[in-house]
Amino acid sequence: MKKIVLMALAGLPALAFAQTGKYVVQGSIGNLNAPAKVYLQSRKDGKPATDSVVVVNGKFTFTGTTGAAPSMAYLQLNQKGTGPGYHDYKSIYLENGTITVNSPDTLADAKVEGTKTNLENAKYDLARKPIDDAYTALEAKMKAASDDVKKSEAFQKENEKTEKTIEAQGTQIDVQFIKDNPDSYICLNLLPGFAYGHDYAEIAPLFNSLSPAVKSSESGKKFAELLPKMKNVAMGAIAPTFAEADTAGKMVNLSSFRGKYVLVDFWASWCGPCRMENPNVVKAYNHYKNQKFTIIGVSLDRPGAKQKWMDAIHKDGLTWNHVSDLKFWDSATAGLYAVRAIPQNFLLDPDGKIIGKNLRGEDLENKLAEIFGKI
Repeated sequence: MKKIVLMALAGLPALAFAQTGKYVVQGSIGNLNAPAKVYLQSRKDGKPATDSVVVVNGKFTFTGTTGAAPSMAYLQLNQKGTGPGYHDYKSIYLENGTITVNSPDTLADAKVEGTKTNLENAKYDLARKPIDDAYTALEAKMKAASDDVKKSEAFQKENEKTEKTIEAQGTQIDVQFIKDNPDSYICLNLLPGFAYGHDYAEIAPLFNSLSPAVKSSESGKKFAELLPKMKNVAMGAIAPTFAEADTAGKMVNLSSFRGKYVLVDFWASWCGPCRMENPNVVKAYNHYKNQKFTIIGVSLDRPGAKQKWMDAIHKDGLTWNHVSDLKFWDSATAGLYAVRAIPQNFLLDPDGKIIGKNLRGEDLENKLAEIFGKI
């Protein structure tokens, strides 16, 4: 899925531990030869795994063992053979059987066939094509604009409105695919993205509609484990309390901010989309910090990266409370709030009730103006 506004995800779903079969990926891409290489990136036993082969007369082959359920992976072509990259890639599903990948020129335009899930994925890609084309057109429009035009508020608002429309249409396609294909493991890759911008009341019925085989897979079980946590941070719920150390090592407790509107903002210094969003958060904070409004930044920075976290706070001008246990995706507070993608935020009222989620850009300003009035 292509989006102008990106988010950092927790990663590809892991392959199931029990190995039950073998996959063969047979590819053909023009008449390429060395130094061109194709890279296969996946996850195995919860860890990233990368394999590579040299392209010979346009041909390449990968073989390996499969888990109990199909697992999403990426094929990436680098004509210089210098390592994987995302300039020319194709998503596939590793599953028992022979998967064929054919294209006269680029991996991005390759036709993938041969196994059930990859045929379903081709159907999904076809349904998503108008959405991807719309994003491509919006990207081209933004790239073609002059620097002065790009800086104009009217241009930015117009693009944000267009993007929201495209995103809403894409969500409809994803939801329809899940409803029409309850026995497809692809649904387990669509649900986390859908969950990012939607509430438990919409997410749970979609997951519960999936077939027993899909729900009982490793990825299905992991998503099922998240559902109670999603319910705990649903709109209208009282936000789970937490206490974490700030940059000076002092413990900061969420409950101590009762009586104020609080934005719990999940981010990280390494997260590009978060850093792009920070100016919008700064603007909103500066407008309403003298009201009963504050922010608690919860960072998912890596172990040993405290200085990078602090440097990002100062560079981006984030002058509110910041906490982190520096455990990356194992952050205790992120786990408590079922956060699997960032940036992500939760707006709490003075009683600690969740009244807004994932308020980004103009949406955050509008929500705060609704509460406090325009400033």
